[in-house]
Amino acid sequence: MGNREDLFDAAKRCLLEKGYDRSSVRDLASTAGVNMAAIGYHYGSREKLLNQALFALLDEWGDSMGRVLAPDAGFARMWESLIEQFAANPGLWLASVELFLQAQRRPELRGQLAEGTAEGRRGMAAILESVPEGEVPERSVRTIGTVQMALMSGVMIQCLSDPENAPTAEEVLEGLRALAALA
Repeated sequence: MGNREDLFDAAKRCLLEKGYDRSSVRDLASTAGVNMAAIGYHYGSREKLLNQALFALLDEWGDSMGRVLAPDAGFARMWESLIEQFAANPGLWLASVELFLQAQRRPELRGQLAEGTAEGRRGMAAILESVPEGEVPERSVRTIGTVQMALMSGVMIQCLSDPENAPTAEEVLEGLRALAALA
């Protein structure tokens, strides 16, 4: 691997271990075993490197979710898997929250985040409807995908902020049934 790839892998490791805000140029360079100037040369800035690495981590996670869940696994298994993932990979989810906060102050990042969110909606709808992402109807992206992403984000925040009292998949599903009965 070259310096560019070493930096990219280092950024992924730093994001998971230190988070977005605490991954310094020095951390990235020393983890990659390269000079700090290599970050600017290959990526332009620390932020651009971290953004690319975090989006790649989230894409990898989304792909793994699609592989883990069999088409007939169902909604309950998806929620079990999601909650397991929140507990098993807190660094990834904390970094994604940090990215959201960064995007609120940086318009160029907000566009990237919006694209990533749209891909996430489509991916979630594809998993739930057991179809390839390219075949998901736009209405499903806007309904099923949007609601699933909203639920997922809220449950993730609860799992990160209070792991001892985080909801179980069974409780999430029971709550959804109760809400549907009110509609």
